[in-house]
Amino acid sequence: MTPGTARSPVVPALRSARAVVFDTDGVLTDSARVHAAAWKEAFDAWLAALPRETATSGAADGAGAASRRPFDAAEDYRRYVDGRSRLDGAAAFLAARGLPADRAAVAAVAADKERRFTERLRDRPVAAYPGSVRLLRALRGAGVPMAAASASRHAREVLAGAGLLDLFDALVDGVEAARLGLPGKPHPALFLEAARRLGIPPGRCALVEDALAGVEAGRRGGFGLVVGVDRAAGAGAGGSGAGGAPEGGADTATGPGAAGATDAAAGTGTGSGARSGAGAPTRAGEDTPTAGALRRHGADLVVADLAELLAGREGEPS
Repeated sequence: MTPGTARSPVVPALRSARAVVFDTDGVLTDSARVHAAAWKEAFDAWLAALPRETATSGAADGAGAASRRPFDAAEDYRRYVDGRSRLDGAAAFLAARGLPADRAAVAAVAADKERRFTERLRDRPVAAYPGSVRLLRALRGAGVPMAAASASRHAREVLAGAGLLDLFDALVDGVEAARLGLPGKPHPALFLEAARRLGIPPGRCALVEDALAGVEAGRRGGFGLVVGVDRAAGAGAGGSGAGGAPEGGADTATGPGAAGATDAAAGTGTGSGARSGAGAPTRAGEDTPTAGALRRHGADLVVADLAELLAGREGEPS
């Protein structure tokens, strides 16, 4: 059974997909929050230790002080780090602050972040979002092939700890990305490899992502449907939506593709016409800055929780 059948467990926009590829951090598990906290500790420690005349502009006071302001675990994480490799994320943030981003500096910050994240992960396993678990189980029950794709070297450990690993037919993690030499997001190589392992063309796959670089990768890779996840929208609505709080960022490795997509209604065709049938974003996420940014970077629709992708209960429209 696939999402295209009459008894599909998912919303119409997802039914033309023959397979689904999922990002992990912030999509399936609450690990993005842990990544962000580890990045903040690492960046803030690095910034606090810098000499006053450190900005590449050469300014000692105004610009230098601005360059050393603390890392914002929400905005800076989303803009520079989320979905990128540790090295790429560290380099992007330091460069954005006008700070030296040489190999030694980038490696030092990235290594400190890795240490802090690993300590947090050891102290407490990362939880899965209930709405994500419901969607995964519904798709598994319908026989829909699924892959998890994360450039995080901890992805397998996180998914296993959350009890999700056995639900997937394929996993492409940071270990595999490094072995294969895959470039990082927004390059689509990671997701294209996941689709390849499922044996389904990208144009017939849906991709579910929460990072700007990730949805852009989906668009570049020509995925049939790109679903953006805006967890902030669910929190803003009280955090008690269909998915709720977790049960029980990413530490990642770093081609142009057409933005083709399958027709969400008919299940055929590619391109902009197909994307127009994907449906509007959910009300929970349509007005948030993050939802807007996700759409601009390539998301066809945005949800606050993956449970919104499940079809309505019997007798209700879906």
